[in-house]
Amino acid sequence: MSEKSLWTVEELIAATGGKLEGKVSRALNGVEIDSRAVGAGDVFIAIKGDVQDGHIYVTKALQAGAGIAVVSKVDDDMRDAGPLLVVDDTLVAMEQMGLASRARSQAQIIAVTGSVGKTTTKDALGVALAACGKTHVSVASFNNHWGVPLTLARMPRDTEYAVFEIGMNHAGEISELVKMVRPHIAIITAVAESHLGHFASVDEIAMAKAEIFKGIESGGSAVINQDSEFFAMLKDKARAAGVENIVGFGKAPLAGVQLKKVALHNTCSCVSANVLDDDVTFKLGSPGEHVVMNTLGVLAAIKLVDADLARAVLALAQLSPPKGRGVRLQLMARDGEFLVIDESYNANPASMRAALALLGRAEPQKAGRRIAVLGDMLELGDNSQNLHLELSEPLKKAKVDKVYACGPMMKLLWQHLPPFQQVLWKLNSAELEKELLRDIQAGDVIMIKGSLGSKMGPLVDAIKNQFAKADKAA
Repeated sequence: MSEKSLWTVEELIAATGGKLEGKVSRALNGVEIDSRAVGAGDVFIAIKGDVQDGHIYVTKALQAGAGIAVVSKVDDDMRDAGPLLVVDDTLVAMEQMGLASRARSQAQIIAVTGSVGKTTTKDALGVALAACGKTHVSVASFNNHWGVPLTLARMPRDTEYAVFEIGMNHAGEISELVKMVRPHIAIITAVAESHLGHFASVDEIAMAKAEIFKGIESGGSAVINQDSEFFAMLKDKARAAGVENIVGFGKAPLAGVQLKKVALHNTCSCVSANVLDDDVTFKLGSPGEHVVMNTLGVLAAIKLVDADLARAVLALAQLSPPKGRGVRLQLMARDGEFLVIDESYNANPASMRAALALLGRAEPQKAGRRIAVLGDMLELGDNSQNLHLELSEPLKKAKVDKVYACGPMMKLLWQHLPPFQQVLWKLNSAELEKELLRDIQAGDVIMIKGSLGSKMGPLVDAIKNQFAKADKAA
């Protein structure tokens, strides 16, 4: 097998302490935990989750071309299908693979956390750094106890820059994940009301986010939103963790990366900033002031890892929103085009305000309306009612014409809206579908958002299924 393969059998055995059964006959150039996504030569790891046990799919994965399967239990069908690496615990084995991958890597590593903006910031780093060298980025929101080690285990040997998203919903979680990643740069995008059901206050959330500083490599840097009310506290936490180089970003006069000028447009932004004494002006392909502010943290990291800043900012023109986080769908109704802003992936108060601001900047055409379709923001704890009610002001500021809402918390907001905004409230998103589809007309701008558990994504799918894309219709 090629020495350039992602993994050799010997490395897998050394990392996991596993026992090999059978003979590996192909290069191992990928790592996968989903049998449906297995490619030729992948290392398939049979993870036992809360719902599914990956061992059920080992035979299928090997038959689909996996080069080896990492398992903790074996049967004859598995043995007949292909080579196995038998370990005590497959999740632990994946973590050990991740640690081994990190230990051999010479890449500059960047880790991103925050209450909002993690994935967008991670993706922006990926786009910018890819213009400067070989870059490895965690896919989707692989930011938890299996996503982080999986991303590490997938990191190519010759990676020059690697970007990891680190999430949490309880204290201590980031500490464990950042020990694996050991970043040279750690970014905190923002601290906001998210996962409050697991914390007594936003201050406690800030403390949990600060755990990321404990994993920064010696001589590394912390990049922190200087406009945040928690900047001073986070800076102190970084210092206490032994981080000497701390860079703030934002509008603040003393920020190391400072926003100088911005022009916000419907589909992009034009930005001027000073990046650690370098002035840059660039186009940002993804719209929204919140994206602009997080991109300042991206620019700080680019400069700190000594990547080519000019190439990086040029690449940011190609940035596009991830699925469910601001993707714009131009669709065709019976009498003309309308726009859907898909913010359905998740929601907390800060991201909801940002999404409503996007809706407010989008201009309806003809006799179109601004329509907000809102689902409950979950895991907000005892203050959930007030945090939902407080959305009435952003709705007013965005000049929203109609509101569809679902979920018990959104009912409180909907009942307090002026009558002209109230269209329909239902207990769940599926009950909104029929009326919403019937209501859509040419010129409308429709923004759909809610926490993942509110299941707003199917509403977006229903609209796409009902109406053709504008370019196809043309």
